[in-house]
Amino acid sequence: MIERLTGDPEATGEHGWHGWFEQWHFRRRWEENGLLEDDRGVLIALRGDERLGFVSWRKQVTSPRSHCWNIGVAMRPEARGLGYGTEAQRLLARYLFAHTTVNRIEAITETTNAAEQWALQKAGFTREGVLRGYTFRDGTWRDVFVYSVLRHELKD
Repeated sequence: MIERLTGDPEATGEHGWHGWFEQWHFRRRWEENGLLEDDRGVLIALRGDERLGFVSWRKQVTSPRSHCWNIGVAMRPEARGLGYGTEAQRLLARYLFAHTTVNRIEAITETTNAAEQWALQKAGFTREGVLRGYTFRDGTWRDVFVYSVLRHELKD
């Protein structure tokens, strides 16, 4: 499912397709550590036994002595727009605050991705600003919005 949601243009959706790349690294990391590492990880979003998508995080260094987490989400096409991505991101933020010492969790999304902007806001994230020409997709450099939630802001 992870390979499909990152490597199949029909499954990724408009904002998730960034071109072809080798997918072997997911399988290798799964075999080595179950996709859970000190500086990044991947968890599957489930509803019962049904795999809906996945959330991921990676360490974002913010100074020589600190870091935050940058998170992302990818949901199967049939699970999009139903609130599952929002809940998965909210639960991931709670998990990362409960099990690490970071004070900030951030996410970026293209300025044209209204669905993800809505999901992040519903998950408790605040839009902070725009990063111009930040990501390259489909032959064009694109602007993104930065969202974040601080430890004391995440509501139950």
